[in-house]
Amino acid sequence: MALIETLFWLVGVKSPIGDEEELCGAIEQRFSGLPVQRVGNGLVVGQRTGRPLLLLTGHIDTVPHQGQPAPYVDAGRMYGLGTTDMKSGVAVMIHLLEDVAVQGGPYDVVGVFYDQEEGPILDNQLSTIMEVVPWLSDAEFGVVLEPTDLEIEVGCNGAINAILRVHGKSAHAARPWNGVNAITKAIPMLQALEEFADRPVDIDGLVFHEVMNPTIVKGGVARNVLPKDFEVNVNYRFPPNCSLAEAQDRLRAVVGDHVDEIEFTDLAPSGPVPTNNPHLDSLAAISGAKRRPKQGWTDVAQLAQFGVEAINYGPGDPSLSHQVEESVELDNLGTAFEVLKAFLT
Repeated sequence: MALIETLFWLVGVKSPIGDEEELCGAIEQRFSGLPVQRVGNGLVVGQRTGRPLLLLTGHIDTVPHQGQPAPYVDAGRMYGLGTTDMKSGVAVMIHLLEDVAVQGGPYDVVGVFYDQEEGPILDNQLSTIMEVVPWLSDAEFGVVLEPTDLEIEVGCNGAINAILRVHGKSAHAARPWNGVNAITKAIPMLQALEEFADRPVDIDGLVFHEVMNPTIVKGGVARNVLPKDFEVNVNYRFPPNCSLAEAQDRLRAVVGDHVDEIEFTDLAPSGPVPTNNPHLDSLAAISGAKRRPKQGWTDVAQLAQFGVEAINYGPGDPSLSHQVEESVELDNLGTAFEVLKAFLT
């Protein structure tokens, strides 16, 4: 099957975040017969002809290598780094853009392949491509082929990373009354984060989970010294009905006066839930897929910043993303291709 061969080829070309140049060049060469514009290590494949514009988007980078073997197939699944997140989606994109029926269909179908998605939003190159190729913002709809296990995932939570700092005063551990232990001083802040727990938020019948979690802590210089500083990274996922500014205020309100400093290090906006979009209704009818909320962050949020309503739909299984045993069910590639081809034609 050509789709499987393409996925095998894509997974075989390593492209961990920051090292996408080889794969970008290989994909560019494959599209040598189509209009292609290269932007850094990203590609825009296709052009405007006056028909309604639809976008297919996908990132070509993976998380760093974790010792995964070369790609192999076993029991109807392909294993290897990037199989599910998201080179299976990229393989489907490539075949759709090469398909004659899609090229001659009712839409200008344009593919956007981009790099550095698996890191801070400031490095994510989708926004750069959208700025360099401004007509992409004219799209009526976009499909981000992130792994969804063939479900339609709408909207997405925003994501904030912030470093919370608590300051004390160092002293000899045998005489703690001469100092202030920053770690124990931070206990009320940690308790406030624990009490925040999981807050469900219903948007158009879809339940997003607002969660705030400490993920990295630092403190102390020696076993016999009271630490004068303690810091914790907090990863906060906030729902689509909350702006970045509102999310920052919510985080400040939760920790209150229990911290001395807050440094916001990564700010990714949430993605809105599309409403009354005929393209979404068409895709839902053709696929028969259920709609569900996107709990993680994806680039539907960035597309929304450029005025493009988009959803996530792809062949990979999101529960296997970033795992050493990452894999994809090969039948899903054919299903995703046929559904999207029917949608695009």
